[in-house]
Amino acid sequence: MTSKTFLRMIVNGEVVERAIRPSAMLLDILRYELGFTGVKEACGRGECGACTVLVDGIAISSCITPALKAMNKEIVTIEGLGSSAKLHPIQEAFIEHGAVQCGFCTPGMILSAKALLDKNLSPTEEEVKVGLSGNLCRCTGYVKIIEAVLSAAEKMRK
Repeated sequence: MTSKTFLRMIVNGEVVERAIRPSAMLLDILRYELGFTGVKEACGRGECGACTVLVDGIAISSCITPALKAMNKEIVTIEGLGSSAKLHPIQEAFIEHGAVQCGFCTPGMILSAKALLDKNLSPTEEEVKVGLSGNLCRCTGYVKIIEAVLSAAEKMRK
C-alpha cells in the first residue's frame, strides 16, 4: 500500500489540493495528473529545461523538483502565461522573431525568459544567454531566441 501526502499549491492562479505520493516529482503532478502538457518530459535530470516552470517567480526544472517543494507556492506553467486571445509579450516576440521551430523547448525558454525579464527589463545579450542557459534547443542556433527575448524586454519596458 502506497502512502499519500497532501499537497496544496496555486497553479496558474487556481488553488490545487490533492493527495500525492511523497516521492512524486512536480512534473508528474503538473503534466500527468493536472494535464499541463506544456510542461515537457525530456531528460529527467534537470539538464534540458523542457520541464521548466516558475515557482514563486523562479525558473526551476520540475523533473527533479519533488512536488512537496511546491507546497503553498505559486506555480506558473506556459498555459498560465497569456492566452490565445492575448499572448504575453514574450510569446508575441517569439512568434515575431521566428524563435519557435519544433516547439518542444519553447515553453521552458519562454518561462526562463519571463523569470529573467521580471528581474531585469534591460538585459544585455550576455545576461539573456545566462538567463536561458538551463534550456537546450536542438533546432536553432539560439540567435532568434535571444533576439526575441531582447525584443520582448523592449516591449515590456514601454
